Amino acid sequence: MTHASTLTRSAVAEPAAQGRVHATRVAAMATALGLFLTVRLLGVATLALVARATTGRDALGLLGRSWDSVWYLGIASHGYGRIQHPHTGVMFSDMAFFPLYPALVRAVRAVSPLGSGASGLVVSWAAAAVAACGIYAVGARLHGRAVAFTLVLLWALLPHSVVLSMAYTEPLLTAFAAWSLYAVLTGRWLWAGSLAALAGLARPNGFAVAAAVLAAAACEVWRRRGKVSHRLWTGAALAPAGWAAYVLWVGHREGNLLGGYFAVQRRWGSRFDFGQGSLQFVRHLLLHGDRFIFPMTMVIVAAGVVLYALLLADRAPLPLLVHSGVLLLIVLGGSGFFESKPRFLLPAFPLLLPLAQALVRTARARPWHATVVVGALAGLSFVYGAYLIVLANMPL
Repeated sequence: MTHASTLTRSAVAEPAAQGRVHATRVAAMATALGLFLTVRLLGVATLALVARATTGRDALGLLGRSWDSVWYLGIASHGYGRIQHPHTGVMFSDMAFFPLYPALVRAVRAVSPLGSGASGLVVSWAAAAVAACGIYAVGARLHGRAVAFTLVLLWALLPHSVVLSMAYTEPLLTAFAAWSLYAVLTGRWLWAGSLAALAGLARPNGFAVAAAVLAAAACEVWRRRGKVSHRLWTGAALAPAGWAAYVLWVGHREGNLLGGYFAVQRRWGSRFDFGQGSLQFVRHLLLHGDRFIFPMTMVIVAAGVVLYALLLADRAPLPLLVHSGVLLLIVLGGSGFFESKPRFLLPAFPLLLPLAQALVRTARARPWHATVVVGALAGLSFVYGAYLIVLANMPL
């Protein structure tokens, strides 16, 4: 017979232990977020120094109003309907840009005294912070805290990580992707589907998150022979809803329900042609040479392919493989702005898991070697990011 005092002590001790575990997890996530913010602040500081020394321009102005961010801020201020006819005669429509980010920018403007550019940066920076926490959560769930910290660090030090500090949509997509994938890994299907739907409203390649949720749900249905909860079916149904809703809305506006959005994208020069356009561009680059940004793009995309092979070899969970695989397929098979391809891979953070594990092993065996590697990555990230924004003068 168990003594009553023992039951009382156990009942009190169990919540206390759970509270300590929760507090430890929150502290670890806060540490990961602090690491990410420190790295990105150093990157922005480098950008500010280069901008001031070379052009005299303000770094926040460059981050808040460059290339695609101008289109997003225009939608936030005036809604859809802007069409630009450049000298080439090609018609560019703002309906190529998905609605969630400009809607959030507009909401920030409505409740604050900030202008459009500053509001865009607030949304992007907040989303990047949420994304860093989600990436840590996924890494810690799969491989423990050391790998999770390293995963966040590597994501913050990618060559194109300057985009995470810009008024762009990649931070928003990555935030929804990371937490949706974490929800799948922990069996929270309604959260997974809802977050995937929001990811689909953030960017065209946001449907990669829905694909990951659907693949994981199908695998679970197969494993359990159809005996799954209604939450899984609801989450799977929600996952593609955001992306599909916007594509159909644009199709309705264009008078072609299923093909209208893709016609808008083709006018921008963006289409999926199984890599034909990309191969032609690479052929031109190899035969005739071009600016530094294009060879760098080739190296980054090739590294993405190698990292995906390593992810496959490590037998990563199916949703991570599908999410990263779809994003990589879009990059390899899509035509359009070749120099933007590395940016499209920013949400594919699971590709960095093999590198994070290898760097943790190196740090434990040879700490100074790992320090040199991180220092070199930081130098590349900060300098190349400043080059992209201040000097390259090309769409990012």
